[in-house]
Amino acid sequence: MNVVLDEGAIMPVKAHKTDAGFDIFARYTFIVPECSHHLLVRDLGFAYPPKAETSVGYAVHDTGVHIEIPKGYVGFLKSKSGLNVNHSITSEGVIDSGYTGSIVVKLYNHSSVPYTIEKGDKISQLVILPISDVNELTLVDTLNETDRGDNGFGSTGK
Repeated sequence: MNVVLDEGAIMPVKAHKTDAGFDIFARYTFIVPECSHHLLVRDLGFAYPPKAETSVGYAVHDTGVHIEIPKGYVGFLKSKSGLNVNHSITSEGVIDSGYTGSIVVKLYNHSSVPYTIEKGDKISQLVILPISDVNELTLVDTLNETDRGDNGFGSTGK
């Protein structure tokens, strides 16, 4: 795949040939602010415990990396497991094949402590996958029956 790097940008690489994703690096040092918690009580008209709402801190980082993703493929930005497990920092994103602008990563901080990202740190990973050629959806009155049906969360057991 073709890559263009803006000034200060770092070439994405795989740490190991068998890795699924290319590591995406910080172009400069920045802080991902902490999450702020507050209690929101909703009057639902019946007894219900108050729901704790979370406001996640985040930072948006322009990596300066431009990638030409081939037609028939998509790029997924996925969290680095070390940042997620050790510091509660996550990232998600989709990069379509027609997009050639700089990859911008939104990092979410789910912890109560600000986190400093240093220039050159791995902040996300880019996984390139093929996509189906389904290009339209058809509105129907009912869907075909399946064994699972509309059974959702927890329907397959523990």
